[in-house]
Amino acid sequence: QVQLVESGGGLVQAGGSMRLSCATSGPTFSSYKMAWFRQAPGKEREFVAAISEFGVSTTYADSVKGRFTISRDNAKDTVSLQMNSLKPEDTAVYYCAADFGLGSITTTMASYHYWGEGTLVTVSS
Repeated sequence: QVQLVESGGGLVQAGGSMRLSCATSGPTFSSYKMAWFRQAPGKEREFVAAISEFGVSTTYADSVKGRFTISRDNAKDTVSLQMNSLKPEDTAVYYCAADFGLGSITTTMASYHYWGEGTLVTVSS
C-alpha cells in the first residue's frame, strides 16, 4: 500500500511563489509515475503536472506551463511542485497522485492508483 501526504499549502498573494511537497511511503517509489492535480471550489479535479519514474519526462497543463515545475527526489521518496507567478485562479486543493502502470506519463485521473488527501492553496488578489 502506498500512502501520499501533501504539505506546503497555505495563503499567498498573487504573483508570489509556493512549493508543495508530497511524501510517499511504500515500496519502490522510483517505479511510480507521479502527478499533481487540483480541484478549485465548485469545479472538477484537473491535471496540473506529471513526471516520469526517473524524472526524465514531464508534462504540464497549459494553464501552468512556464510557471510551475514538478520535480522528484527518488532518494527521499518525494515529489514537489514549485509554483511561481501565482494567480487567484490557481486557488484550489492540490492533490498528489501515483501511477504504477506501464507506459508513458498520463494526464488522466483514472490512470492514477493512489492519492493524497490534498493541501489547500489560496492565492489572494
